[in-house]
Amino acid sequence: MTDDSLVFRAALARGMVTRRGAVLGLGAIGLSASLSACGIKGRSPGTGGTATAAPTAKAATDLSATEKVVNWSNWPEYIDVDDKTQAHPTLDEFTKQTGIKVNYTEDYNDNDEFYAKVRPLLAAGQDTGRDTWCSTDWMVGRLIRQGYVQKINLTNFPNHANIVDSLITVEFDPGRLYSVPWQSGFAGIAYNPKSTGGRKVESVDQLLTDPALKGKVTLLTEMRDTVGLVMMAMGKSIAEFSDADFMAAIAEIKKAKDAGQIKGFTGNEYGKPLASGDTAACFAWTGDVVQLKADNPDLGYVLPKTGCTLWSDNFVIPALAKHKTNAERLINYYYEPEVMAQVVDYVNYISPCRGTTPVLQKEDPAVADNPLIVPDARTLSYAQVFKGLTATQETRYAQAFSELTAS
Repeated sequence: MTDDSLVFRAALARGMVTRRGAVLGLGAIGLSASLSACGIKGRSPGTGGTATAAPTAKAATDLSATEKVVNWSNWPEYIDVDDKTQAHPTLDEFTKQTGIKVNYTEDYNDNDEFYAKVRPLLAAGQDTGRDTWCSTDWMVGRLIRQGYVQKINLTNFPNHANIVDSLITVEFDPGRLYSVPWQSGFAGIAYNPKSTGGRKVESVDQLLTDPALKGKVTLLTEMRDTVGLVMMAMGKSIAEFSDADFMAAIAEIKKAKDAGQIKGFTGNEYGKPLASGDTAACFAWTGDVVQLKADNPDLGYVLPKTGCTLWSDNFVIPALAKHKTNAERLINYYYEPEVMAQVVDYVNYISPCRGTTPVLQKEDPAVADNPLIVPDARTLSYAQVFKGLTATQETRYAQAFSELTAS
C-alpha cells in the first residue's frame, strides 16, 4: 500500500480546541485504500443531494488583481496557531508568498446558525462579505442546490490532483467542482472521569440513561452526528434507514431530555465545560478531544462499538465573492502536503490531501501514529456515513430535530 493510498474516510470527528469544530485524510495516507480495506465504500460523508441541476451562482467582478485580500470564515480553533504570538503560521506564510492578506474570522460555530446569517444576503443577491468558508458536507449540498456557491476555477487550483481519491467522487459534488475538503473527523463520546466518579462512559446508552450522569450530558447541535450516533446505538445503519428509524431515535433523545438527563445541545463550545467537569460526558468530535487531552490526559474518548459518524468540512466560494481568484489561490496553497501537515499537526483532524502522512511521520511521529488522526483499519471499522437526504427529507428531519433541541 503506497503512502498515499491509506487515507481517510471511514471514521473520525471535529470540535473546540481544534474544531470539528471538522478530516479524514488518514493524516495523509491516502484515503481510498484504507476505506476499502475496512469494507467501507469510498464515498464522502452524508450529503444533501446532488449538484446535477444546480442553478448557476451569481458572480461579481473579481477584484483579486487590485485588492490583495481574501476573507475567510471558519470554525473556531480549526487552524494552526503559534501559542506564543497567537498568529497563524500558515496564513502568514501564504501572505509572504503571495502578498495576499487573509482576513481570517472564526465565526462559524454551527452550520445552521451560519447559514441563517448568510442566506438572507445570498437570497437577495448581495455579497456576504466573505470569499470563502468551510461548510460540512450536507450543508455544501444545500448551498449547491440553491445556487449559492460558485464553481472553482481549476486553473487557479492545480493542486486539485492532491485531493484523495475517495473524496473526489461524492454525491453532493461529483468531481469536486464546487467544494474542496478542508478537514475530516469522527463524532464519538468524550467524558471527564472527575465528574463520572472515575467510571468510563463507552456507550450511547450510558450517556442517555445512566443516573450518575443526569443533568451533566450534552449532545451536538449537528443533527447527523447526534441522531446518527443514537440510531447506530439502536442497531440501525445511518447509510440506509427509514423515516420510522429516524423518528425512533428522536423519541429516544426526547425521553432522555424530558427525564433531565441532557442539560443541553452544543455546537463548538462543549470543550471548556467538559474540561472543567461541568459536563460529565458528551458527544464530541475527535480533533477537539485530542487537543483537550493534551492539557488533561485524564479525559476519556471512545468511538462507540455500535458505530461513530464520519464527516468532512469543505471550502466553498459563495456567490458574488469579490476576491474569487485569491480564494482559489488560498485553497491551492493548503493543498501543498507540507502546508496541510502543519494544520493537521495542530488541529488533529484527518487530512484530505495526498502526501501529508509522510510529512507528519518525519515532523511529528506521535501525531502520525495516533489512529484518531491517521486512522487504522480497526478505527475505521466503527465509522458510518450519514446517507444523503432529499430536500424534502432534510426539511422534515431538521424540523423534528429543531423541536427536540429547542429549550
